[in-house]
Amino acid sequence: MPNTSNAPRRTLLLTGASRGIGHATAIRFSSAGWRVITCSRHAFPEVCPWGAGPEDHIEVDFGDHDDTVRAISEIRRRLENDELHALVNNAAISPKGPGGARLGTMDTDIDTWLHVFRVNFFAPIMLARGLINELKTAKGAVVNVTSIAGSRVHPFAGAAYATSKAALAALTREMASDFGRVGVRVNSIAPGEIDTSILSPGTEKIVEQQIPMHRLGTPDEVAKIIYVLCTETSSYVNGAEIHINGGQHV
Repeated sequence: MPNTSNAPRRTLLLTGASRGIGHATAIRFSSAGWRVITCSRHAFPEVCPWGAGPEDHIEVDFGDHDDTVRAISEIRRRLENDELHALVNNAAISPKGPGGARLGTMDTDIDTWLHVFRVNFFAPIMLARGLINELKTAKGAVVNVTSIAGSRVHPFAGAAYATSKAALAALTREMASDFGRVGVRVNSIAPGEIDTSILSPGTEKIVEQQIPMHRLGTPDEVAKIIYVLCTETSSYVNGAEIHINGGQHV
């Protein structure tokens, strides 16, 4: 959707946009007239809901430090007026064992731990620090996507994923303290059971037994909160972690 107002067009940098919450977030912002720059390991999909997708997509392996540094330089080159209005760190990996089994602390090898943390934890802070000047110029916002698994043992999310999300929640507080001093707000959202293509078998039992609302959340319900955290509606919200789980955490 084109920007029909007189205000300058705002820009979002979104990681992990190809499916689920990321896909819904791209649609939400694009529909509101934002330019959406996406980053992922894969090429831009041929079927996309927003017009300027392919030229605003950057392929990057966040598990590779050098490739992440390269991507940050490329992002900075593409930004208009050296402004970035929002950064949403949504990309994450959650490795499984044979047959989709949960990987616990005893059976997760060190290389898996390192890879998960490079993608889920180090990439968000590298992006935010690497783009801090552009965020400062726009008085922008950062949203880190954590998880309900970061605050409780989850039956499906593995130990490396869960601890990386707990670390990202703590990082959000640290970033809010540091970035807030230069006019950039940093918050996080912690989704619970959201209706996406990667739900694990047995999720229906969690819905029935643990979620007071007795239903899954939708990706758009998460995207709407991300959008609010990136706009003036939340202008005095900084350092918060918003739980989006239908009451599963209570």
